[in-house]
Amino acid sequence: MAAPIASQILGEVLPYLEINKDNISEEEIISKVMVPNVEGLTIKEAKKVLEESNLKIQYDEELGEEYIIKQQVPISEVQVWEESAIIVK
Repeated sequence: MAAPIASQILGEVLPYLEINKDNISEEEIISKVMVPNVEGLTIKEAKKVLEESNLKIQYDEELGEEYIIKQQVPISEVQVWEESAIIVK
């Protein structure tokens, strides 16, 4: 008979203490973001834009940071998971 009562109490107390069922904090939850357009920007500028969207950049380092991006994958306006790498050429 105590189990239903304990379950009810814990069901009300744990959310109040910010403990969720899976014990995953809000910081650990990854969401989707829209890919910004970085074509026409330098790699240096694109890094800044992508970091603001919580995305990473992947490029051939031989190009240098002043190289102007001609193509990106995935294309802009597509949703991807945060921390995804955007490939630029």
